[in-house]
Amino acid sequence: MYDAMLGGSENYASDRAVAQKIQGVLPISKESAWEHREVLARGVRYLVEQGIDQFIDLGSGLPTVQNTHQVAQAANPAARVVYVDNDPIVFAHGRELLAGDDNALVVTADLRDPGDVLGRSEVRELIDLARPLGVLMIGVVHHLGDAENPGAVVRQYVDAVVPGSFLFLTHFQAAPPVTDEMEKVFLQMLGSGRFRTNAEIAGFFDGLEIEEPGVVEIPLWRPEKPASESSGEGAPSRLIAAGMGRKV
Repeated sequence: MYDAMLGGSENYASDRAVAQKIQGVLPISKESAWEHREVLARGVRYLVEQGIDQFIDLGSGLPTVQNTHQVAQAANPAARVVYVDNDPIVFAHGRELLAGDDNALVVTADLRDPGDVLGRSEVRELIDLARPLGVLMIGVVHHLGDAENPGAVVRQYVDAVVPGSFLFLTHFQAAPPVTDEMEKVFLQMLGSGRFRTNAEIAGFFDGLEIEEPGVVEIPLWRPEKPASESSGEGAPSRLIAAGMGRKV
């Protein structure tokens, strides 16, 4: 669905149907998808600047545009990236995309089981948990329902990494009444998609040192150029928050 909004080729009719439905609720949500992708790139580049050279991208989804390994390796060719997703189709497509890149791989696993993910031999071949790394949870935690205790899932990853590591997370941000309708679309057509308050999103970073500018709407998270007019108050991109925390 996300790839469909970005105009990519790795999507299916069912994905396009949901994307169309969402755009019916919020007509410029495609622009929001692009801004979401751009904040991923900004976050990865920032982490490389902080000396991070290994990444775990949790719930990565199908390969699309501006993938994590491409952004990271453009800044540091030695950067290592492990993509984790529970969809076997992601593994098949990811393996093709990463052919010939010894510093990136995709693993089929459920991010809700951090012990399994981090204990996988293929993960440990690329990722050294004794060194700082970047844990990316981009556009995925909002697909965990309250009953799945997403805060505990995030905490297990944070607890498993050493000081100097970072958590970079984006999440649907509640802004009633618009997001009430969007949440209904997600729950009816995807079965998941929770819009949480800024305070709830900030709670995922408890115990971490929050990087500037804090937990903010994605156009405001370390922008490299002025936000577009479509990113004004009430725009779709304002309905997604981004934040980064460092473990000290």
